[in-house]
Amino acid sequence: MQYISTRNTEYQCSAAQAIAKGLAEDGGLLTPAFIPKLPANALETLKEMSYQQRAVYIIKLFLDDFSVKELTDYAAVYGAEKFSTPAVAPVREVTDDTYCLELWHGPTCAFKDMALQMLPHLLTASLEKLEERKTVCILVATSGDTGKGALEGFRDVPGTRILVFYPKDSVSAVQELQMLTQEGQNVGVCAVVGNFDDAQTGVKTLFSDVALRDELAQRGYFFSSANSINWGRILPQIVYYVSAYCDLLRDEKIVPGETVNICVPTGNFGNILSAYYAKQMGVPLGKFICASNSNNVLTDFLHTGVYNRNRTFYHTISPSMDILISSNLERLLLALTGESEQVKGYMTSLAESGQYQLEGKTLEKLQRNFVGYCCDDVRTREVIGEVYRTHDYLIDPHTAVAFDALAQYRRETGDAARAIVVSTASPFKFCDSALEALGEELLLPGLDSLDQLSEKTGMPIPKPLAELRGKAPRFDRVVEKDRMVDAVHEMLQ
Repeated sequence: MQYISTRNTEYQCSAAQAIAKGLAEDGGLLTPAFIPKLPANALETLKEMSYQQRAVYIIKLFLDDFSVKELTDYAAVYGAEKFSTPAVAPVREVTDDTYCLELWHGPTCAFKDMALQMLPHLLTASLEKLEERKTVCILVATSGDTGKGALEGFRDVPGTRILVFYPKDSVSAVQELQMLTQEGQNVGVCAVVGNFDDAQTGVKTLFSDVALRDELAQRGYFFSSANSINWGRILPQIVYYVSAYCDLLRDEKIVPGETVNICVPTGNFGNILSAYYAKQMGVPLGKFICASNSNNVLTDFLHTGVYNRNRTFYHTISPSMDILISSNLERLLLALTGESEQVKGYMTSLAESGQYQLEGKTLEKLQRNFVGYCCDDVRTREVIGEVYRTHDYLIDPHTAVAFDALAQYRRETGDAARAIVVSTASPFKFCDSALEALGEELLLPGLDSLDQLSEKTGMPIPKPLAELRGKAPRFDRVVEKDRMVDAVHEMLQ
């Protein structure tokens, strides 16, 4: 299968090249030339498989230059050494029409593990296939969870260096500590004065800096990405949507062919885009309900067709969604329009004026598949408390935003179809918010809040978070958003 740039479909490369590059030279996102269809009886076959087997089956359809044996070896990352449940991504029944897809049972307790445990294997194998001898320098911008997931995934992987940028004072205390205490000889972490969009824009600027690229090439380095702009991040995420549907089939919660809606808390759009690709492959998924916090740029876009990042940026209790520039929308725009020049025009308009607008059939296609809803921090806390009291089920703030979005959608449309809510992080990564939602007024500082939440709910502290105790921070660098290049030079000196 060939991969094309969202801004120039004439440009083509192999899967290995797409994963190794991370981003096309023209600034576009590399994406499959077409989405493969599942064979007629595939879901019946897949429902009896383990998660690892499902991953190999799905990923192989997109990576024809990788062998089944290679992919089987890579899928071993979803084993007991890394994930705390054999189901890997279990589907929990909350009510008879609402299920929760738990994606936080991996080594960093967030959904990014589902892709970032696989990506290092895909990337290093791609480099071998391309006979690349330079060291890959992976640049990552994170709004909270991608950073730790990428650092853990690439820790001490031969032939790689990884540098993570995160917005200073805009991630949870646990998220920050997870990054700052990261072990490994090839890792680096740097705070950026600004928000996530500043960090993300800065990384893209570094990618497009020809002089910097040439300088590093002479020194034996080249850039790649572990953000969801890299196709190697999106592909493993498709797997868990197919897997969730198969679990419901296997457990006879749905009948073959029954349509299931998907509700995803998202900021950068990669997670919900992966669900859309699963539908394009033939999984009977219905509406995609895009859940946003007060940074509701996606909600407005899905209602009006106008994407406008020129608005107030809010720091919320669901920080991984504090994003105003949703990079992966670019891939969806290509899928909707089929015209890379049109997509390039949208992206140029976004860069120059901060907005673009969809109209006509493109907007109709968008709204046929996607709806958007948002809620603020006050309502987010209320939902955490309501779900816990009603269902004895503790959720994190991002998942709470999704539960509220689903409720809004059902009230507005009367759609009674079964729905899967995507749970993206362990509530223990956001102890303060969870405790406040449960009525606690006196919050214990630092990691003591883990014990406080455990005692309050009777839930065990996830092992990866409990192990943070006693770890000293290794990184303390802070840079202005226009000086991120200094951190790159320091790491590679």
